[in-house]
Amino acid sequence: MKNNESDQELPVLNKGIFYAIRNGSTDLIMEDKTKRGLTVQEQSIDEKYNVISEKGMIYDMDGIGHKVGIRWFFPKDKYTLEEVLEHAKEMEERYRKIREETCPDY
Repeated sequence: MKNNESDQELPVLNKGIFYAIRNGSTDLIMEDKTKRGLTVQEQSIDEKYNVISEKGMIYDMDGIGHKVGIRWFFPKDKYTLEEVLEHAKEMEERYRKIREETCPDY
């Protein structure tokens, strides 16, 4: 939605188990790899990062839908790779903790 470029064609600048940071023409794009394949349903300003984000819908076991971020577009003229990487590592740590709690033998 944000860029005409296919996300899969953009070079990966950094990646972890749960994230990838891609190099867009005007943005550093942080992707949540746990949301791969989720259809983008809206594009809006993310309340946490205050940048444009693409969001999709996931449903809990009660059938209630929740909007979740799929990727965030950090403008290169305002954010450095190091700043985006801090956000990505924060996401990575949050998912690692969830994995440790739910899959202790992993």
